[in-house]
Amino acid sequence: MFGLEALDLARIQFAFTISFHILFPAITIGLASYLAVLEGLWLKTRDDTYRDLYHFWSKIFAVNFGMGVVSGLVMAYQFGTNWSRFSDFAGAVTGPLLTYEVLTAFFLEAGFLGVMLFGWNRVGRGLHFFSTVMVAVGTLISTFWILSSNSWMQTPQGYEIIDGRVIPVDWLAVVFNPSFPYRLAHMATAAFVATAFFVGSSAAWHLLRGRDNPAIRRMLSMAMWMALIVAPIQAVIGDFHGLNTLKHQPAKIAAIEGHWENVGDEPTPLILFGWPDMKEEKTKFAVEIPYLGSIILTHSLDKQVPALKEFPPQDRPNSTIVFWSFRIMVGLGMLMILTGLWSLWLRKRDRIYHNRAFLYLALWMGPSGLIAILAGWFTTEIGRQPWVVYGLMRTADASSGHSLTQMSITLALFVVVYFALFGAGLGYMMRLVRKGPKTNEGKEVAHGGPGQKRTPARPLSAADDDAEDNGTSLNKGN
Repeated sequence: MFGLEALDLARIQFAFTISFHILFPAITIGLASYLAVLEGLWLKTRDDTYRDLYHFWSKIFAVNFGMGVVSGLVMAYQFGTNWSRFSDFAGAVTGPLLTYEVLTAFFLEAGFLGVMLFGWNRVGRGLHFFSTVMVAVGTLISTFWILSSNSWMQTPQGYEIIDGRVIPVDWLAVVFNPSFPYRLAHMATAAFVATAFFVGSSAAWHLLRGRDNPAIRRMLSMAMWMALIVAPIQAVIGDFHGLNTLKHQPAKIAAIEGHWENVGDEPTPLILFGWPDMKEEKTKFAVEIPYLGSIILTHSLDKQVPALKEFPPQDRPNSTIVFWSFRIMVGLGMLMILTGLWSLWLRKRDRIYHNRAFLYLALWMGPSGLIAILAGWFTTEIGRQPWVVYGLMRTADASSGHSLTQMSITLALFVVVYFALFGAGLGYMMRLVRKGPKTNEGKEVAHGGPGQKRTPARPLSAADDDAEDNGTSLNKGN
């Protein structure tokens, strides 16, 4: 298939499925905390705008959560079907970590999710808020265990190898391996930033179409405050993460920088753009800034960064890919910071809800957080190659050894099924977003309760409800 081997197709299949999956947990993490904040603010202020936003985003959260669960199950099966040798080698570590995630996080989320989605008028306000908080906490606990497992594969600690298998001897060292704190903070923060721009883009879409009401304004305002505060924090976390990677995975940093060799004692320049050529072992068309590589990566003017030629060719990651995936992530991160700063400037001039250029930027920045997450994930995982467990097991030794035909057929089936199934799910979720939150402007909006007209709490019945009324309101806005 296109000159690829079975191992290549196994890697592509895993990358394809995880690329779909990672989008859903990222939004789930951010929306769960956003819903907890909205309900907490409603309980404190009794401002119905927060309640209306809660009901709106809870439906989108439910659809997103369901797709995340389904796509996650596929990921778990692939460890046994396509990567059985890895499971045999490292299963004593990764198996328990993923089990802890199910026992402490998934059960917590599933136990309170029903109360959160359907219990608004069936349980007390305090219990309902507690359920929302528990779902949010569950998503963060899930992130904790998943990142611990993946970080251990990047920087393995606390183990012995007995009879060709990894045996954990210090679970604290396994869980809190050297890269784990940085990767956990980086991923959780990325989820919050991605959700902020998703929410902000939704608000901008409605404002550009003339639907200007307190709920839409508050969506944009909260999203931009989050972008303004958290995006710069993410940049600082990324710097610490980079320093940690330089210490434990220097070949990955050399590949990210497209840095092939050091010249004498000269400081390392920063290559802004170029094309790393793995065959010719150089970065073509390089645009460099002297000293800046040493300043950013070593925080000094004279220290050098390890170069790719210091590592055997078989141990080098693909610099061509990670060089550009890293720059996509960083470039989008800078745009996020600039968007947050522009929103602050407009807010002070009372123009944040009216400046169409800014609203269009906010609209187009909607998927930026998710794209940055994917780019960062590609950088991390491809930069780890050729290792599946860094320094212990090569990716070529981890696969199940299926034939090229088997991998070609299953990959094609995954592509067809995923685009059909999750494409429909994403389309429905965007339909909910376009519908917008219901408000008390001009009509009574009932959220259920004894003797009241009941608005459906089921996400799959929500998009058709009052469609004509919402279309009318959009037309009036224009």
